Amino acid sequence: MPDEETQQFDLVVIGGGAAGFFGAITAAEAASGLRVVILEKAPAVLAKVKISGGGRCNVTHACFDPRELVERYPRGGRSLIGPFHHWGPADTVDWFERRGVALKTEADGRMFPITDDSQTIIDCLTEAATAAGVKTWTRCEVTDAFPAEGAGTWRIELAGAPPIEARSLLVATGGIRSGIGARIAAQAGHRIEPAAPSLFTFKIPGDARIEDLAGVSVPGAIVSVPGTKLREHGPVLITHWGLSGPGILKLSAWGARDLQARDYRFDAVVDWTGLGSIEAVADTLRDHREQHARATVAGRSAFGIPTRLWQRLVTRARIADERRWAQLTRDEHRHLAEALGASVFAVTGKSTHKDEFVTCGGVALKEVDFRTMASRFAPGLHFAGEVLDIDGVTGGFNFQAAWTTGRIAGEAIAGFAGGGEG
Repeated sequence: MPDEETQQFDLVVIGGGAAGFFGAITAAEAASGLRVVILEKAPAVLAKVKISGGGRCNVTHACFDPRELVERYPRGGRSLIGPFHHWGPADTVDWFERRGVALKTEADGRMFPITDDSQTIIDCLTEAATAAGVKTWTRCEVTDAFPAEGAGTWRIELAGAPPIEARSLLVATGGIRSGIGARIAAQAGHRIEPAAPSLFTFKIPGDARIEDLAGVSVPGAIVSVPGTKLREHGPVLITHWGLSGPGILKLSAWGARDLQARDYRFDAVVDWTGLGSIEAVADTLRDHREQHARATVAGRSAFGIPTRLWQRLVTRARIADERRWAQLTRDEHRHLAEALGASVFAVTGKSTHKDEFVTCGGVALKEVDFRTMASRFAPGLHFAGEVLDIDGVTGGFNFQAAWTTGRIAGEAIAGFAGGGEG
């Protein structure tokens, strides 16, 4: 915390998360002697890094083509094409590995430290910041920030402490729920896109098909919402409160605003087979029926659906436990195909995914120069990370946007990007 009247800095970073740290480190390393401080309201920095990926930290994703990478962002993808050419996942991997943090790629493309411990990433970032001379003030709440009249600097007001000033200000406060990031941007003339939760799971209480099946998952389901264009393919996990897994999370990201407008009360249709139509399910069931004619329907599952879930779906199709495949009537065959290929669930709310949180909404992207992450309205003001109206699907994409925008902002502020001052 500050202990003198109106301390002067070259760069003040508001927000001690991934984007803020990466911007601060980049600027300090690029310009030796730069006076940089990170201000974090909470008692500890990098809290989101700590809990991400179930405590393992999904650093980035092994998607190295910027044109393919931007397709993973429901909002902001078009703006990120140029930035990802400048700093993409390969650069992030190299940055960490040059600092002794080896990453591994899992089957689905997610990349984690080989330690499977997010503290490895936190230690790397905090050590790099310290080595570069970056100061970090925790329990330091910013109450306001605005251009100092006639001084060419920014004045940052703090709760319970003297104000400080900086030549450049990097706002990296995360989702705009925090308030101060959006307020600073709005005061500078920026339009703020309204917040909406993204990456959430579906609450489905009291449904007999999934009750007491927490932990059961289907690897290749299709999830859709009738009356919308929302449709996603991926693993679906049954939880204590409803449905989760990458298929659900991706759909929630793309449908963030639409589902918010519905107050999170809507029907979700799950095709547990992943075939995409009831007709295709019915056709495949005929082959299965011929191969396993003497087995009971409840005892011989298909499509790789776990036995306990399969039995619930067979019950929903009104097929008796003792019924054999060879005995199925035409109506029972159709009912089973419908139960497997178009299970309708009544969603009544949302839940946070593993204590993680992502929001869409934030500073309007057209008002930011993505070559420098600078405000188009206020000299010396930059943005990075989730305070912008950028959000990705699950899988390391939100962290990659943080690393990229933080890197570009830091370079610009140090005077090495765009050929000018921050």
